[in-house]
Amino acid sequence: MGGTTKIATPSAQVILTADDFGRSPSINAAVMQAHREGVLTSASLMVTGDACGEAVALAHATPTLAVGLHLIVSGGRAALNPWEIPHLVDASGRFPDDPLRLGLRYAFDRTAQQDLAREIAAQFERFAATGLPLSHVDGHQHLHVHPVVFNLLLPLAHQYGAHGVRLPRDDLWLALRYDHRDAGAKIGWALGLGLVCGWCARRARASRLAVADRVYGVLQSGQMDEAYVLESVARAGGADGRALFSSVADRAGRGAGPQPGRPGDAAQSGGAPGYRRAWAAPGDLRDIGVLSIGGGAAITCLALFGSARHVRQKVVK
Repeated sequence: MGGTTKIATPSAQVILTADDFGRSPSINAAVMQAHREGVLTSASLMVTGDACGEAVALAHATPTLAVGLHLIVSGGRAALNPWEIPHLVDASGRFPDDPLRLGLRYAFDRTAQQDLAREIAAQFERFAATGLPLSHVDGHQHLHVHPVVFNLLLPLAHQYGAHGVRLPRDDLWLALRYDHRDAGAKIGWALGLGLVCGWCARRARASRLAVADRVYGVLQSGQMDEAYVLESVARAGGADGRALFSSVADRAGRGAGPQPGRPGDAAQSGGAPGYRRAWAAPGDLRDIGVLSIGGGAAITCLALFGSARHVRQKVVK
């Protein structure tokens, strides 16, 4: 597959976003370069990230970049001190990097749920303290769609003025047809996320939060090469015109999140010219950025919403 792909929908609003903004200086640099030189329109901020302060300053200097909250309740640093939420984090204030075990704890441990409510509120408060408008809410390792977490974040998203929330529902058949490796894991994740995201979607829409119908890349994390991107675009256009690509890699090239796809080629290629061609729509989309800066890589994300109010928009016709 190659060349230019046109979306079949008569007016698809294109949103590209990047996760883990504020996680490291290299990711910050990649996000900003993708926004200035490419078509990235929004980013999700880790308010407890090592480079959060730098990310906030960059965002304030770039008002065309919409910024959302990348909620951390797994595999990252908490906003509160360890002694304030002892049932969630270790002595250094970090959540375990084990979404399954944490999901069970959040479901059944009432004390942990109380700590979780305080921590989620603290992260929203930290975002508000940045002075940036809250574009949307999503979560590290997609744990924000856990029913307990989602019930806690929903009123806060409304309170702090978020316009949308990410629901990671991927296209299983595309993922399996394109790459049959890890088929069992992909099927398991697709079924689990599909069930919980259906519940979340009803709740989100009742709260007037925008959601995407489909998320492309969850099951192919770290392996979203040119052919996969083009195929995803074609399928999104033929359906409802709504999609999201999401993947960010750290300095070691590890995929961020519970996705079973193998991190590697795209995240570590440093250039990935195929991505740069994938969205070469005449007169509009010029570049999709897979950018490697200082050893870190950020793979931009793409979303097509029928009516997305929460980010800067570009239209493909």
